[in-house]
Amino acid sequence: MSDTGVAPSEASPTDKVLLTKVSLDETPVNRRRGGEIRVLLSPRTTRTSSGFMGMLTLRPGEYVSEHYHPYSEEFLYVSRGTMVVRIDGEQELELAAGEGMVIPKNARHRVMNRGDGEAFAVFHMCPLAPRPELGHVDTEPYPDGSAEVGP
Repeated sequence: MSDTGVAPSEASPTDKVLLTKVSLDETPVNRRRGGEIRVLLSPRTTRTSSGFMGMLTLRPGEYVSEHYHPYSEEFLYVSRGTMVVRIDGEQELELAAGEGMVIPKNARHRVMNRGDGEAFAVFHMCPLAPRPELGHVDTEPYPDGSAEVGP
């Protein structure tokens, strides 16, 4: 018998896993690249080893500056409002509430709110880069004009 009183063959995989609940309200806001980005589930918050998930809020006229992820695909799902995603400086795709897309690894992308109301999206990135600083390459200055642009 295990410490839980359940025979090992009857124990579920979650008997040994620490389950963690994370509140969006308690997640730090990152505005550096534009909009309001909150990373909710990540190696830091939940000890995940496969990727991370968060929330993006864009007010009218806001955008997330162009960048790419050399190791990860980005899944983007718009839950309210509309967002426009520009890929490689050319192709644009408008996503309305209830729509999503996958941004391929190494695709430069910029996310914008051209609408009149706030827009909200959930994003998920996987797999993780070998080190956090390698996972994101900026190709456009930040909205406040700062940031060194990568290759």
